[in-house]
Amino acid sequence: MKRNTIFWILAVVITLVSVVYQRVTGPTYPLHGKVNLDGKEISYKLERSHSSSSNYLIEINTGDPLIHGALHFRKFNTQDEFTSVSMQGKEVLTAELPKQARLEKLEYYISLSKDAASIKIPEANNIIIRFKDDVPIYIFIPHVFAMFFAMLLSNRTGLEFFNKEPNLKKLSIWTIIILFIGGFPLGFAMNGFAFGEMWGGWPFGHDVTDNKTQVAFIVWLFAFFMIIKNKKPALWALIAAIVLLIVYSIPHSI
Repeated sequence: MKRNTIFWILAVVITLVSVVYQRVTGPTYPLHGKVNLDGKEISYKLERSHSSSSNYLIEINTGDPLIHGALHFRKFNTQDEFTSVSMQGKEVLTAELPKQARLEKLEYYISLSKDAASIKIPEANNIIIRFKDDVPIYIFIPHVFAMFFAMLLSNRTGLEFFNKEPNLKKLSIWTIIILFIGGFPLGFAMNGFAFGEMWGGWPFGHDVTDNKTQVAFIVWLFAFFMIIKNKKPALWALIAAIVLLIVYSIPHSI
């Protein structure tokens, strides 16, 4: 197998692993778990991010018609009393969290009971759910594709460090172009639709997602400058690729 093919395969693998890691470790990834009530194991999956256009329908499949449940919620970061709502149904219990305006957050948990036994979901900390406005599909898909492809190109360019005759200039240019398109015009549009604010990073704010994109882009611009100046170009491409990989691994909406 040719070295170039091997490098592309490695770049794809690194990119996929990073994307999965970022996704499952993020604070908006659904919370999964299992609890045991009166000898019955109950699985759950609860959202931590939801559209502001609809209530969030919560479903818990208990598999036991004698188990009852209640949903408890309040505004996040307040001392308000929890509002409690009885869950409806038998075996599959349902209740709705009321929709909130974008950027609003609710704190919630679920209690299940059977006879004298009871359990809290989740057993430790309550769940924080954030609401955001819907993003049009014609913005969302190009943004996700561009950011994914930029990471792939960045990883592939960085791997040129291990090539005897590195081909850096063209790969670097495409990495910078795709990163700019995905992170800035499409990123601005994503933020504008979802949160009503196109840019929340430096110098106007402290949003981690915006700032990490900015850092990665600046590092890649500097690396490209070093590449065209021919000052250890392969090393700078590797450094820029590692920086982008690190900042991409920081979960969205942290």
